[in-house]
Amino acid sequence: MKIHLQHNSINARIKLPASKSISNRALILNALSYSPYPIGNVSDCDDTSVMIKALDSNDRLFDVGAAGTSMRFLTAFLSKTLGEWVITGSERMKQRPIRILVDALNQLGAKIEYLEKEGFPPLKITGSALMGGEIKLNGGVSSQYISALMMIAPYMYKGLTIQLEGKVISQPYIRMTQAMMNEFGVDSTFVDNSIRIPAQEYTPVPFTVESDWSAASYWYELLAIAGKGEVFLEGLRKNSYQGDAQVANLFAQLGVATEYYTDGVKLSPSETATSQLSYNFINEPDLAQTLAVCCCIKGIPFSFSGLQSLKIKETDRINALINELAKLGYCISEPAEGELEWTGATCAKADVPVIKTYEDHRMAMAFAPAALVGELEIEHPEVVSKSYPDFWQDLQTIS
Repeated sequence: MKIHLQHNSINARIKLPASKSISNRALILNALSYSPYPIGNVSDCDDTSVMIKALDSNDRLFDVGAAGTSMRFLTAFLSKTLGEWVITGSERMKQRPIRILVDALNQLGAKIEYLEKEGFPPLKITGSALMGGEIKLNGGVSSQYISALMMIAPYMYKGLTIQLEGKVISQPYIRMTQAMMNEFGVDSTFVDNSIRIPAQEYTPVPFTVESDWSAASYWYELLAIAGKGEVFLEGLRKNSYQGDAQVANLFAQLGVATEYYTDGVKLSPSETATSQLSYNFINEPDLAQTLAVCCCIKGIPFSFSGLQSLKIKETDRINALINELAKLGYCISEPAEGELEWTGATCAKADVPVIKTYEDHRMAMAFAPAALVGELEIEHPEVVSKSYPDFWQDLQTIS
């Protein structure tokens, strides 16, 4: 799909998609609490649709496609659900490691086997009551493993204590899970890298999902590049569960101001823009692609760290960024594991860059704003359905 956004300013009012992270947790918590209430404003993205279909299904085989969150959350959920299950996914999903979660569950009393390659989906799960107890996990693993274990912990016979070792990444997602569990009536503590969840029961509650701050990042990027206009994003909350609400503070350094209202936020250009950006994305790795593309286009050298988890996302996002930004004429590098850097170095730009998306929704959306400075082509634009199905339609509404 070729796009060229011929706009001197960006003016739009956007109803953002509901948060995928909150939706998927809310669906699991709703199921665990045997709630009669439907989840309000649940996301309509691929990942959440997979979760809804699985939770509403009587099948014994679950194919989650490319939905990593669903793979991890459902593996834990099914391990405590009486029955025999098989869970599989796309070819890329079969390359995404799950051993850490499976080992932890098996240690707590689950019965999970690998059906193909050791350490990777597909899995055979024999669901039963879990004993629970205490486990140790590397704090540098995906927070989705930790959240998956946390959500089923109240129904373990001994409850669960997770001792996180080393540096803990993506803490806001763990805190999100803890806060949402609390909203469903479960008490827990998270102190000094130790998460303790006693055996107890969930309470059914009505729950409405807030809009997605990760999706908001692409609109911040559009306005930062254009430098003129005004964008109102509906459904965002200042006091959000989402760590990616940090995007407002990050883009304050790139020339975008944020005003908070009861029904959303208003973005407008500001005169303040840094000459160089250094940031540790350990808590907000999903924002890295947006910031990398934006900084390059605005000519702002950067040094990013805390990106270890990007290699096990939908694709290896670090290599994907290096490859695709080169097509736009920007030579970025990985000076060390989990880091990205741009010194301002340039290389030959393609006449009409063809951006590969690598089956990764965030690659498509992070690169789309680059069309403000020249025509480009996005391969497989449909990948946005994973988190923001209406992205291309929303992009057409800017004036």
